[in-house]
Amino acid sequence: MLGNEENKSQEGKKKSIFSKILKVIKWIVIVFLSFIVLLLLTRAIGQAIYNKTPNGGINESLYVDINGTKQWINIYGQNINNPVILYLHGGPGSPTSNIDYVFLRKWSDVYTVVTWDQRDTGLTAKMGIKEEVPYTYDLFMEDGIQMTRYLLNYLHKDKLILIGHSWGTAFGSNLSLKYPEYYHYYIGTGQLIDMVENEKGIVEAAKEWSKGDKEGEALVKKLETHDRKDILDYCEVRHDVMKRYNYHASAEDPDYNSYKALFFNPYYSLLDLFDKFNENPESHIKYLTFASSPEFDKFSLLNRTEFPIPYYNILGDKDYQTNYIQAEDYFNKVKAPRKKLYIMKNMTHGLLAVRSGEFSNIMHEIAKLEQNNNSTTTMV
Repeated sequence: MLGNEENKSQEGKKKSIFSKILKVIKWIVIVFLSFIVLLLLTRAIGQAIYNKTPNGGINESLYVDINGTKQWINIYGQNINNPVILYLHGGPGSPTSNIDYVFLRKWSDVYTVVTWDQRDTGLTAKMGIKEEVPYTYDLFMEDGIQMTRYLLNYLHKDKLILIGHSWGTAFGSNLSLKYPEYYHYYIGTGQLIDMVENEKGIVEAAKEWSKGDKEGEALVKKLETHDRKDILDYCEVRHDVMKRYNYHASAEDPDYNSYKALFFNPYYSLLDLFDKFNENPESHIKYLTFASSPEFDKFSLLNRTEFPIPYYNILGDKDYQTNYIQAEDYFNKVKAPRKKLYIMKNMTHGLLAVRSGEFSNIMHEIAKLEQNNNSTTTMV
C-alpha cells in the first residue's frame, strides 16, 4: 500500500510539473501572439498616417501601361498645382521605393514627386513582364518618354522636371537631350558621364588609396586586370575596394531611421518587403550585364555638352561610385540656359538617400532659382 501511495504521489508531482510547463508555454504563446498583434496594429496605424493625402495635394499609387509592361508609380505632393518632378532611381535595376518616401517627401511642398520602379524592379517586378526582351538603349528611352507623356496627360502639365541618381542620371540626361520639349530642367545627383571612363577613374583613385597597403594593392590590381566576363565577381571586387577605403555608397548612416522607414512603408505589404530583400537574381544579373554592354555605352555623355534646358548637378566630394571629378569636369563644359553645381562635403554616393535634410535644402534652393529665373535664357 505504501508503495502505491508513493507512486501516486510521484505521478501527481509529474502531472503538477507538466501542468505548470503547459501554463508557461501557454503564456509564452499568448505574449508572443499579443506582441505580433501589437506590432501589426502599430504598423497599420503608421501606414495609414503615411498614406494620407495632403489637403489640396495628391497621393496615388498605380500601375501604368508602359512599353508592353505594367510599371508602378507613386505620385505625392502637398499642392497639386506644383511642378511635377520625376525621380529616376539608380542601379540600373536598384529601386528605392521601400524607403524613398521618407526623403522624397521632404521636397513635396515645392514639387509633386513621382516615384517610379523601372521595368522588372521593385513593385513593378511584382506584376511581371509580358515577354523577355533584351535591355537596350532604345528600350529604356522608350520607357522614359512613354512614362513622361503619361504623366503630362494624367496630371495636366505641359512639362516635367527630371531628377536622376546614379544610373538615373545617364537615363535622365539622355531624355533631356533627346526630348527637351517635355522638361523644364534637369537635376543630376551622383552624375554618371561615361561607364568605361568611370571604371578607369575608380582604379586610378584606388591606386592612391591603397599605397602602402599590400592587401589593398593586390585587391586594386585584381580590379584593374579584371576582364568583367564574370560581372558578379567584378562587382564584388569593386565593392570590396570601395568599402575597404570607406568610399562605398553606404559609408554614412542616413539622417533618419531606415528601419522605421521600412516598417511603416505605406506602399509595401510585409510580403512585398520580403520579396524586396530576396529579389530575382536573374533580373539582377540581367541589369548588371546591361550595365557592362555596348547598349549601355550609348548613354555616354562624352562630347555631348549642349543642353537645351537648365542643368543642375548635386555631387558628393567623396563619390567615386560615379566619379565626381569627371562629373565636375563635364559640368564645366556644359552649355545650358542656366546651370549650377552643388558639392556636398564629405559625402559619397548616398547623397539624397543619406543626408536627406541637406539635400532637401538644395532642392528647395533650385526650385526657388527656377521660379526667379524662369525668363532667363542666357547660355552659360
